[in-house]
Amino acid sequence: MEIQVILFVFFLLAYIITVSENVIIIVIIQLNSKLQKPMFFFLSNFSFLEICYISVTLPNLLVSVFTKNMTISFSGCMSQMYFFISLMCTECVLLSVMAFDRYIAVCHPLRYVITMSHNFCFQLAAFSWIAGFTVSVIKIYFISKLSFCGPNIINHFFCDISPVLNLACEDMSLAEFVDFILALVILLTPLSVTVTSYLCIIFAILKIPTNIGRQKAFSTCASHLTVVTIFFSTTLYMYARPKKAKSLDYFKLVSLLYAVFTPMINPFIYCLRNKDIRGTLKKYFCCKSVLP
Repeated sequence: MEIQVILFVFFLLAYIITVSENVIIIVIIQLNSKLQKPMFFFLSNFSFLEICYISVTLPNLLVSVFTKNMTISFSGCMSQMYFFISLMCTECVLLSVMAFDRYIAVCHPLRYVITMSHNFCFQLAAFSWIAGFTVSVIKIYFISKLSFCGPNIINHFFCDISPVLNLACEDMSLAEFVDFILALVILLTPLSVTVTSYLCIIFAILKIPTNIGRQKAFSTCASHLTVVTIFFSTTLYMYARPKKAKSLDYFKLVSLLYAVFTPMINPFIYCLRNKDIRGTLKKYFCCKSVLP
């Protein structure tokens, strides 16, 4: 009983903190005209995605812990897995888009305004969402066609691919192969774009003659690079494998990292590293003393 209460309070706080801080970022960006730039447009998309991302798993988990009813229907499980994988795939593409934006800003600053126009930014964001949800449709189609049999107990806190595949009672080699290939495509392609962008950024920064100039250029990329490192390291470890691993407690801890902790700490990373957002937060939330 005590463990259930602790888990409920922990996940509830994680959910409230994640949603609140991402909503604050979106509102702050919309209120401040100085933040109407491509970088912050993508950050707004990213914050909205994080809200959706954590809302796919935690509310259902909170209800299950509170009511002690740990069951979920097959359609509910497939729906949860579809939206979770869709949002994860979308995040992969969106992070690479944000890396491309930083590449243009650092390596081609004179062409930045023309290249990263409002229409082009909207198209890049739309492509990220469409690509993520399209890839997930294919993944879930092959998984849903499998036959599942007894006892149908998922050794996980949400419907992820590995624990669901472990319940299949027929040959799942085709579903595993399709999932593996699509995981490589949706993970490695954006990762390649991201790595290439940052290699060009690093070379461009090294050519800047002054330390202050190099620090200023790198500061615009540091927060995004941190988020990219955390996200891709965990997702590649969990999903880019040719055979699904058993859903042991170790893998549940890794899942907890990218499904709960990462969305919760990402806004802190962006806010603490970005002086524009920090300044806007101070403007709206810090009280100013008025001398009589």
